[in-house]
Amino acid sequence: MTLVTCFIKYKIDPLKLSEFEHYAKLWIPLVNKFGGSHNGYFLPSEGANNIALALFTFPSLAAYEVYRNDSFKDPACISAFQYANETQCIISYERSFFRPVFE
Repeated sequence: MTLVTCFIKYKIDPLKLSEFEHYAKLWIPLVNKFGGSHNGYFLPSEGANNIALALFTFPSLAAYEVYRNDSFKDPACISAFQYANETQCIISYERSFFRPVFE
């Protein structure tokens, strides 16, 4: 089995940090619901105040693609997407994929 970890780097509105944190908490159980394993969201602490990160892992890139396609049809996911649009807490994001290396 080849694991794939999705790394998302968000540019967020620093004045809407609480809105983004709420958005993040919406997605953690949703990723898990669709077979992924969420590794958490990471909010600004020191340094840049407008960068946040997310990491979650799926058993394969194919499993991630199923999640992505199904998320656009799931009512809870649609609600989370709408929340981000309404609050405009996310300015932009970049998505990358990585494979873990273990000893």
